[in-house]
Amino acid sequence: MKNTIRVAVLDMYDGTPNQGMANIRTILSSFPTALAVEYFDVRGEAEVPDTSFDIYISTGGPGSPHDGDGLWDRKYYRLLQDIWDLNNQTEEKRRHVLFICHSFQMACIHFRVGEVIPRRSMSFGIFPTHKTDSGKKEPLFDSLPDPFYVADFRKWQVVQPDLARLEELGAEILALEKIRSHVPLERAVMAVRFSEEFIGVQFHPEADPKGMLAHFTDEDRMEEVVREHGREKYDKMIDCLMDPARLSLTYKTVIPYFLKKAVSAFSSPNVPVSETVSPEGSPE
Repeated sequence: MKNTIRVAVLDMYDGTPNQGMANIRTILSSFPTALAVEYFDVRGEAEVPDTSFDIYISTGGPGSPHDGDGLWDRKYYRLLQDIWDLNNQTEEKRRHVLFICHSFQMACIHFRVGEVIPRRSMSFGIFPTHKTDSGKKEPLFDSLPDPFYVADFRKWQVVQPDLARLEELGAEILALEKIRSHVPLERAVMAVRFSEEFIGVQFHPEADPKGMLAHFTDEDRMEEVVREHGREKYDKMIDCLMDPARLSLTYKTVIPYFLKKAVSAFSSPNVPVSETVSPEGSPE
């Protein structure tokens, strides 16, 4: 195996206070293989890594995925294309990329796989996400039930997937948002495998239910959520956070398995990748 696996975390939060970055740091620091991690403030400082890293994790963030200042966004999209092109040019050292929420929306814009539009109202809470036929075969989701539960906080959505473009890329839709039979609206795309090495999810796989529970049961925060989203939505979210069979399984599965699969690409062929490794470092 390589001496050091290098990971670039692309911070897309633009200085906005959040739990996502802390959770990603925890997952990376507790991963059983030592990782050399560097963080890049993409939107705040226009910091973008080069293509020498082995693994890239691009985070969620606030605001419209269509907005940029003409500097950081151009550098970001250039990086995506450069990594994609490099992966297509070689069978060795193919870089692995995970897109989360805001970054997933930007990846869908860049690769032109669907329309990225505002939601009619903000999605806020813990919701079921349903696997597609391709998603049922996706190793990253193997340990998850169908549907599985995700932390979903977004004002934007990916809809109207371009099936011809997906086929051209060799990409597959892996998951769709919850079924709402009473709502006459298209279900948004919740996960796409763009290639063997590029995968994106609309939800927050780094969301730690214990941390979220502490965050949202703070009295001031509780009052704010109830004021903005209603008591019923708040109570449902808290119930989901207290159920170990829901969000906890997603937290322990998606990013750890993404890392395990990526790291194994630089390991000896005898290293298995079928196990799911929890953020705490023990096989589940």
